[in-house]
Amino acid sequence: MKYTNLGKSGLEVSRIILGCMSFGDPNRGTHEWSLSIDESRPIIKQALEAGITTFDTANVYSLGASEEIIGKVLGELAQRDTVVIATKVFNKMDDGPKGRGLSRAAIFAQLDNSLKRLKTDYIDLYQIHRYDPNVPIEETMEALHDTVRSGKVRYIGASSMWTWQFVQAQYVADLHGWTRFVSMQDQYNLIMREEEREMLPFCLDQGVGVIPWSPLARGRLTHDWNATTKRSETDLFGQRLYRQAEEANHKIADIVAAIARERGATRAQVALAWLLQNPAVTAPIVGVTKLEQLADAIAAVDFSLSEDEVRRLEEPYIPQKPEGFQ
Repeated sequence: MKYTNLGKSGLEVSRIILGCMSFGDPNRGTHEWSLSIDESRPIIKQALEAGITTFDTANVYSLGASEEIIGKVLGELAQRDTVVIATKVFNKMDDGPKGRGLSRAAIFAQLDNSLKRLKTDYIDLYQIHRYDPNVPIEETMEALHDTVRSGKVRYIGASSMWTWQFVQAQYVADLHGWTRFVSMQDQYNLIMREEEREMLPFCLDQGVGVIPWSPLARGRLTHDWNATTKRSETDLFGQRLYRQAEEANHKIADIVAAIARERGATRAQVALAWLLQNPAVTAPIVGVTKLEQLADAIAAVDFSLSEDEVRRLEEPYIPQKPEGFQ
């Protein structure tokens, strides 16, 4: 495994981040494909043995069950100071006034709940899962700053939003001397590249680390285009993604497969290597449900593409409307 700092911050992360949405309770929330704690433990163990130090989850994943699994298994297998735990806040956890959103009250309440589930005194990277248009950005940024000042959070990050919203948040933080976001977790992969227009250049210019979600396009870059899995059949959010420019996207997926055959690699290695070669990208967040998927992600760190292979992969792309956060 290789390591790098998250943007200009001093936080060191592994170049593959293990996405933990796959771990949880199929009977809680909307992730029917999620793995139980006994099914998750071998994957987390192998990740640690391979040198992955960074684990990304969210309070809403299986309504807290993912955080519970990460807290328990990392507590069994790792020393707290040797791992980086990232989680998120925003989405609905309950019907109460503090159950969702980015108000000061909700952030404080949900942070404490996450800390309990994760069995830790602090969170390394606390991220807002989306932008909240119903709360003044000043209230949100001050509350996040106070979580850092309290010692419960080390760094703060953001996830998918319009670039102008992210710029606004950073400006408000600078204006008041509050803590800035050190990372952006956005949707970025070979068949959804709209973040190249504004978000990635802004992050590169400002020293903000980029940790893409859905780096393999919900599996569309790793298996035949029309193949289905338990997750694809039950993932309601995922079913709304990657419906634009299907002909071009299908062609890109075929080129990924062709290069994988030519190089004696897997499709996942090719798709992840393309991301890892982008100077704006710190580390993709890779969710897995099988040990071989994890092995592919780890192998991608040492896999490089030629300029011609990159050209072939990028050439068919057709501009699309950003998705997944509006």
